[in-house]
Amino acid sequence: MFAGLEGKTALVTGASRGIGAAIATELAAAGATVVLGYRSGHEEAEALAVDLGGRAIQADVSSAEDAKRLVEEAGELDILVNNAGLTRDGLLARMSDDDWRTVLETNLSSVFYTCRAVTRPMLKKRSGTIVNISSIVGVHGNWGQANYAASKAGIIGFTKSLARELGSRNVRANVVAPGYVKTQLTDVLPEEATAAMLTNTPLGRLGEPSDVAAAVRFLCSDAASFITGEVLLVDGGLGM
Repeated sequence: MFAGLEGKTALVTGASRGIGAAIATELAAAGATVVLGYRSGHEEAEALAVDLGGRAIQADVSSAEDAKRLVEEAGELDILVNNAGLTRDGLLARMSDDDWRTVLETNLSSVFYTCRAVTRPMLKKRSGTIVNISSIVGVHGNWGQANYAASKAGIIGFTKSLARELGSRNVRANVVAPGYVKTQLTDVLPEEATAAMLTNTPLGRLGEPSDVAAAVRFLCSDAASFITGEVLLVDGGLGM
């Protein structure tokens, strides 16, 4: 099977809904045993885990201790997908310290914590793949999202550095940067904002969570065995 993941165990953070749930579903369909990490959305995560034949583990990955516990409870991992994240939008001049710290800790520090926890076991067995979910906003910035853009840009630099550190032991690290995707975040946008997105997207549509999930599955598979340190934009051409 192209991009098959039979015999692999994968941990996906932020997996109770949206893109994270789609990634977990896609990896399971490719043959992986999936562990769903989640902070909120207990019922959704547990129900999805049952459907996929996997497990759900509650953890706040913005906490170093919780992130480490999550990785340990997940067991021996072949794949780590960091998808957990949030937004607290606002103009920089009025942005609170709490809004800055919360976004950076949830979106960026969490990636550091989980990757640190999984790195040594992957290095020891000389195999593994990490995919961190960034955003087109981390590449081009966006009005009113200085905190979010900083966190997502940080993921890109972090992952490139990680790829250099781990490559000699056959551990790969890549980034998927979605454009505007149909999720709870985009569902609440005004119609004019959505129309502007579509105007600037050559493919003329919003992405689906499954579009992102398919890219993640490819990067996690042996079909991408010579790809590391890359940023794959899944944005309908928006970032050109």
